[in-house]
Amino acid sequence: MDARTPKAVISDSNNEIGLPKIDLRRYLAMFRRRARAFWAAALVVFGLAILLTLQATPHYTSTAQVMLDSRKQNVLDLQQVMSSLTADTSVVDTEVEVLRSRALAEKVVRQQQLDQDPEFNPRLRKPGMMASLDGLLGKTSKAPVTAADKQRDHEVVVDTVLRGLKVSRSGLTYVINIEFESERPQMAAKIANAFADRYVFEQLDSKFEATRGASDWLDKRLNGLRAQVEQAEAQVQQYKAANGLMSAEGNTLTEQEISNLNTRLAESRAEAAAQASQYNTARAQLARGSSGDDVGGALDSPVVQQLRSQRAEISRQVAEMEGRYGPQYPALQKARAQLNDIDIQIQAEIRRIISNLQAKAQAAQGQVASLESSLGRSRGTLASNNAASVRLNELERNAESVRTLYQSFLDRFKQTTAQQGIEQSDARVLSRAKAPSVPSSPNVPVILLLGFVAAIVAGLALLIILELLDTGFSTSSDIEQRLDLPNLGSLLLLSSTIGGEAARKASPTRYIVEKPLSAFAEGFRNLRTSLLASVPGEGSRVITITSSLPREGKTTTSVCLARTMALAGDSVVVVDCDLRRRNLHRVSQHEPTVGLLEALSGKVPLDRCLMRDDLTSAVFLPIAKGDPVVQDVFGSAAMDELIVALRQRFRYVLLDTAPVLAIADTRILAPKSDGVLYLTRWRHTHRNAVLAGLRLLQSVGARLTGVALTQVNIREQARSGYGDA
Repeated sequence: MDARTPKAVISDSNNEIGLPKIDLRRYLAMFRRRARAFWAAALVVFGLAILLTLQATPHYTSTAQVMLDSRKQNVLDLQQVMSSLTADTSVVDTEVEVLRSRALAEKVVRQQQLDQDPEFNPRLRKPGMMASLDGLLGKTSKAPVTAADKQRDHEVVVDTVLRGLKVSRSGLTYVINIEFESERPQMAAKIANAFADRYVFEQLDSKFEATRGASDWLDKRLNGLRAQVEQAEAQVQQYKAANGLMSAEGNTLTEQEISNLNTRLAESRAEAAAQASQYNTARAQLARGSSGDDVGGALDSPVVQQLRSQRAEISRQVAEMEGRYGPQYPALQKARAQLNDIDIQIQAEIRRIISNLQAKAQAAQGQVASLESSLGRSRGTLASNNAASVRLNELERNAESVRTLYQSFLDRFKQTTAQQGIEQSDARVLSRAKAPSVPSSPNVPVILLLGFVAAIVAGLALLIILELLDTGFSTSSDIEQRLDLPNLGSLLLLSSTIGGEAARKASPTRYIVEKPLSAFAEGFRNLRTSLLASVPGEGSRVITITSSLPREGKTTTSVCLARTMALAGDSVVVVDCDLRRRNLHRVSQHEPTVGLLEALSGKVPLDRCLMRDDLTSAVFLPIAKGDPVVQDVFGSAAMDELIVALRQRFRYVLLDTAPVLAIADTRILAPKSDGVLYLTRWRHTHRNAVLAGLRLLQSVGARLTGVALTQVNIREQARSGYGDA
């Protein structure tokens, strides 16, 4: 017969508890089994939710709305000192954080004097019952409030206000919702409006302060620039005066002088050329033998003209006298003498004129030379002035730049001054908060719904925790799925079948005989049937009955199973193999004097060691009271011979052994039997303990027939909604 090995042991040595399959009926049964704990936890949690709802202070929420407005009235068409907000997503989110800021909350607290409101200042609230009692007993003394205490109180008030404040953007719009929660509806609306108004005021105030600050700064800057302009212009004038660079009509004096000299020089040169031409012409005419009458200048001379007029008159007289008188005519000679004298005078006048022409030509040439000399000196001065003009240009550029800067600052100062008093806020109050008529919290339906959900969750959590803590086996499916071993039966707890006073007085080993048709007895008949099917064969069968831990019902199961077999007509013997507990002798009314050890030693015949059952035909081989045994009696040849002898006399040999985890004797006996009936206490023995025990038996080659659940409480099992096969 092949040994059976637990599936969890073979498939995964590291997995102490096999992985169960999903079975909805199993979970339903688990719920029914833990229903009391589930409903208890659920009712407690739901009751707490109701209690919290009843004790909660009503709070009211009021909402004000502000809108960021990008449309501005441009009255003066001037550039603002502080630019307006651009209404994009990041700016709106930033303004939401501004409304949530502690700085704004502190200003609202001071403005609304919330430090004096008991709702926000815990120090002003009425003392509780315990504090009042301590005051009556004289246990408290009111200490003076220090500045540090006031500051801490102020911080607490600000924190309280911030906890009641909720600022959010309305969707993707430019509207910001300002919600405030308070115990009083009027206060909720008042503070929500205070935040909205303060926010708008802060925007205006910040722009006003920026404009005023800019004006003050520009005014100071203008004073400095004005002084710089005056200094730069003074430097230009001083440099011009020092270097002769004074100018008029856009030109320097030297430049004007050169221009005048050039003009005069041109005129003088022309005059000198004309005078020289007249002089040269007159000399040329005289050189050709001219009488000088046609000499330039002579024609215009009044003296020459008068002399010529006299000569013409005298010539006419001479001509008349020559025709009338002879050459020796005194009057004629006198007239001719007058003509000669006039000619001399004319020639003298012509020579004087030519001399004047020469003097004028020389004077004109001297004027040209003088002007050329003056022009040369002026040009030298101009060259020096041009070198000085480089520095002058630098000074003038500096003066011009300072003057331009001063003018730009002056224009900006005028614009900034004009803006004062006409600043516009980037936000406006879209909707003012109103005192609500209905409290926003506690929201009774929501709290009750959440309480109900929490109650269900708490119940399920407790159910799962209890189920996780319940690491024992409960059903045949647990055994078959986790151990891959058949469940040979479920042995009931006697007190769960009869109840009352009778349950405390009844003995399971006697009850099975006295009530053979009871449910308790039926469990052992089913176990007997399962064993017959699990340990087939024609001859005698040796069955080891063991468990992982003490007090799992091994001896009771062995005796009850033996009496059930005996009542069915089978010959059966129960051998007490637990050297330490010796439980089998308690079935009899008297203490045995001989038993297993005496039979193994050969000192007493086997028949004398066997003890007949008082109620059935079953036979028991107990362990008599004696000194502790230190040698290995179960691994000896005598034990093998004893088992052979018992096989020959009985159809069933039941070995009532010690717990396999506690005592090594069971591992010695198990391989000697035809099968091992492994007992586990219902919902008590840890699965890991069962697996460990089965591993030990499998390691020594024991034949694992199956597992039976002991001490099953049929009442609790019925509430769980499942039974055992």
